[in-house]
Amino acid sequence: MKKIAFIGLGIMGKSMARNLMKNGFELHIYARSKGKVEDVIAEGMQYHDSIAHCVKDCSAVITIVGYPSDVEEVYFGDGGILDSAASGTYLIDMTTSSPKLAKRIAMAAEKRGMHSLDAPVTGGDVGAENGTLSILVGGEKTDYEACLPIFQAMGSNINYEGEAGFGQHTKMANQIMIAGTISGVSEALSYARAKGLDIQTLLRSVATGAAGSRQLDLMGLKMVNEDYAPGFYIKHFIKDMKLADEEAEDSALHLEVLKQALSNYQELETEGFADLGTQALIRHYEGERGKE
Repeated sequence: MKKIAFIGLGIMGKSMARNLMKNGFELHIYARSKGKVEDVIAEGMQYHDSIAHCVKDCSAVITIVGYPSDVEEVYFGDGGILDSAASGTYLIDMTTSSPKLAKRIAMAAEKRGMHSLDAPVTGGDVGAENGTLSILVGGEKTDYEACLPIFQAMGSNINYEGEAGFGQHTKMANQIMIAGTISGVSEALSYARAKGLDIQTLLRSVATGAAGSRQLDLMGLKMVNEDYAPGFYIKHFIKDMKLADEEAEDSALHLEVLKQALSNYQELETEGFADLGTQALIRHYEGERGKE
C-alpha cells in the first residue's frame, strides 16, 4: 500500500502527510482550499479538486478533519469516500470523532467490500511533526496489521484497541485525562503566582516528582510566557470533551472534573479565545482573580 489519499491537511495532517512521504508513500491530497496546501504540493504531493478523484486507485484513504460533521460529509456525502473508493480500499479515519460514527463507517465500508479503521492520535503538533504520535486503532485486527507500516510512518506508540469504535473510546479516555491534568496545572500555577512563588523554580522543583506530567512539561512554560499559539485548538478540545461527556452519560457516568473543564473552556470560547491553544486555560483563572 504505497499510494495513499490524504484528506485533512491542517496543523496535524500536514506533518503526518509529510512523514508518510518521507517514508516512501505516494501522497494524493484533497483540500477545500488549494491555496492552503500549496506548500505540500510544492513538496511533491499530488493535489486533486475532488474527493472522488483523490481516492480513485489509492490503496488507503486517511482522513483527519475537524468535527464529526466533517467526517460524515467526507465519507457519506455525494461523491464522498464511500461512493468513490474501490472495493478493497483501507479507510483510516484519524479524526477524534464519535465512536458511534466510527461503527457506522465500518458497517458501510464492509457492505462495499472496503476495510475501515478508526485511528485517532495523541501527541499534538510536536508529535505529528516528529513522527512520534500515539495512534489508537479500532477495527478488525487483520486490517490493523495490514496498515501497520502506514501507522509506523507517523507514530511511535501504536496500539490495537479492539473492535470498531474502540480507537475513539480510547481517545475519549485520553482527553478526559488531559482535561483533568491541564486544569490541575492551571490551578497550581495560579496558586503559585498568587502566593508570590518564583514560577521557574516551581516548575524545576515539581517536574520530576509525583506531580510531573506531559501537560506540565509541554504547557507549563507556555502558560508562564503567555504563549497561546495553538498546538491544539480550544475549539477542537471542546468538541472532544463534549463527545466524551455524551459517551459517559450513555454509560450512566457523571464525570465532574470533565464537566468543569468543559465549562471553563466554553467560557473562554464565548470570550473569543476558541482559536487559541489549550494552554490558554490559564486565562480562565486569571479572569477569576480579576473578579475578586
